[in-house]
Amino acid sequence: MSGWPLWGVLTPGEPVQLEIRARTIVMTEMEQELGKEQPFEVIPGTGRYHAIVGTDPSDVGAEMQLAEELSLGCDEPVYSIDRANDPWTVMAWRNGALEVLEMDPEALATSLGCPLPGSERTSDRTARKPLRTVALLEGVYAAEARHALEEDHGEPFPPGRYSFKDTPQGLLLAGGKEGMNFAHIILSERFPQATVYGVTASPSLDTFSVTVMQAGEGIERFTRPLRPDPCVPEVSEIKGENSPGRILAALGIPAEWFRNE
Repeated sequence: MSGWPLWGVLTPGEPVQLEIRARTIVMTEMEQELGKEQPFEVIPGTGRYHAIVGTDPSDVGAEMQLAEELSLGCDEPVYSIDRANDPWTVMAWRNGALEVLEMDPEALATSLGCPLPGSERTSDRTARKPLRTVALLEGVYAAEARHALEEDHGEPFPPGRYSFKDTPQGLLLAGGKEGMNFAHIILSERFPQATVYGVTASPSLDTFSVTVMQAGEGIERFTRPLRPDPCVPEVSEIKGENSPGRILAALGIPAEWFRNE
């Protein structure tokens, strides 16, 4: 695998079957039929646990979807790890229910016999590039977005779970400590008339991607460095701009929001 894994899942099972199951969870039948490269790699451990890891910033969040599904009917906990954002997040999943853990993900992985790739080279946290996702939703207001997400969640969110800001360009949405967790995709499905721009970037913007969505589906994508996706057309500009800084300005998203300060 090229690149440093940004997310991972630690799960019991048999590696070949885990790969098949993970593929059905995160990839559509069309993506599989078209031969799209799977956005993860299964790394066998030395015991019952094995690691499923990915390096693409646009796929951060898949670890929670995978862990939740894999934990259903599993006697042992399944762990999801987000190493893209700051701070790193580790969650234990038991039969679909999550618990946030205060522990180092690399120490956990090592204790389960499936150390994460590159761990020995990246114990210094300054060596990584934390990523963050922020979204612009055109045609959606903060109050209705909050109501839709809380309705989907089943209860009100604690303070700081999400940041909502109405702007002339639309609603700006960012996640708190637990990250975005597909909130912009959920809202894109709930408000199919809205155009949603999901931006994932590193603090210096040297890793930068924008996925444009309508009705929960990606319709085009801008990435730097370039990472073509056969299922989402790659474009050379967003709102007439072709550099990360100018794209953020056109979307009305402050670059400081990606510095995790």
